[in-house]
Amino acid sequence: MARRKPLKKVAQKKEMEKLATLFNCPFCQREHVCSVKMDRKMDIGHIKCDICLEDFQTKIHHLSEPIDVYNDWIDACEEANM
Repeated sequence: MARRKPLKKVAQKKEMEKLATLFNCPFCQREHVCSVKMDRKMDIGHIKCDICLEDFQTKIHHLSEPIDVYNDWIDACEEANM
């Protein structure tokens, strides 16, 4: 009898986690209330809290993600407090 060839295992693709678009507000301390809007044509990222209405905008580039806008906002808050 002939020997059977081993079956090839098909690698399953792991789904990538989606990046967050809602963030915690550093001013009113609530969770998931700050939303980010990315204007790629004007190269501006805008983040705004729905509760306390604090907002921030920063310059972005083609690789920027919403988390980058949020991190820029946090960095600007820390710099203002020093």
